[in-house]
Amino acid sequence: MKPAALFAIPLTLLLATAARAQQEPAVPVASSQTVSAPATAAPMTPLQIAVMRGDILMARKEFREAIRAYEQILGEHPKDAEVLNKMGIAFQQLDYLKTAGHCYKKSMKADRRYASAVNNLGTVEYEEHHYGKAIKLYNQAVPLGQDLSIVYSNLGYAYFADKKYPKAMSSFEQALALDPDVFTRKSENGTIVQQRTATDPGLFYYFVAKTYALAGDAEHAAHYLKLARDDGYKEFLNAQTDPAFAKVIADPRVKDLLVMPPPYASGRKQPRSS
Repeated sequence: MKPAALFAIPLTLLLATAARAQQEPAVPVASSQTVSAPATAAPMTPLQIAVMRGDILMARKEFREAIRAYEQILGEHPKDAEVLNKMGIAFQQLDYLKTAGHCYKKSMKADRRYASAVNNLGTVEYEEHHYGKAIKLYNQAVPLGQDLSIVYSNLGYAYFADKKYPKAMSSFEQALALDPDVFTRKSENGTIVQQRTATDPGLFYYFVAKTYALAGDAEHAAHYLKLARDDGYKEFLNAQTDPAFAKVIADPRVKDLLVMPPPYASGRKQPRSS
């Protein structure tokens, strides 16, 4: 299952922006008077219009058409790091991971400080189960200082998959401190990929529940603890004595959850091994 590429620019906003930029009427000024014209956006360049067309296709999930649009741009601007990166995302959405990785590497070569491409190459390595390489790339992206909540979240996934659980927890805590909604957000911007697939969902949900519990967020801690329980994580009752849950253990949402029998106790689902 591939990670979600996250796009936050609504299609209607893209179209409206383009229309305003191209159709904003000029303000007439008489020679005998001084008039301050309202600030308006500068007309879009042909390159900006071409990139926006590709972005619209991406927002529509028309990834093959978006690739063709970006390829046309790269014919004239072969070292455009952002377009190379976006084309990589399109290929990744189509599960062409090697081609996506090639695009990300070209983007990194064009701009060595472009964190999105470094992060996104990390998600390709993660999807190919090269967790050590993914960890190295995410750590390479951190000092670049862009979209750090997503980078730390992805780093946590990679450490988790590599069974380096204390480092995974630390990364998740850093991600949550930067953005309390990092695990629940539906969209971000159109240049970075956020990992959404865990190697052991039940255990992963328990770790996320712990992360929220440490932050004192009982609502989200209970939500992810329930997901851990429902996915068959056998040790979810450890939350009763786990120090990480001390701040939220008295909250009714957490307390009630821990006294309810897991769904697999009635034969509806067998627990997976942890």
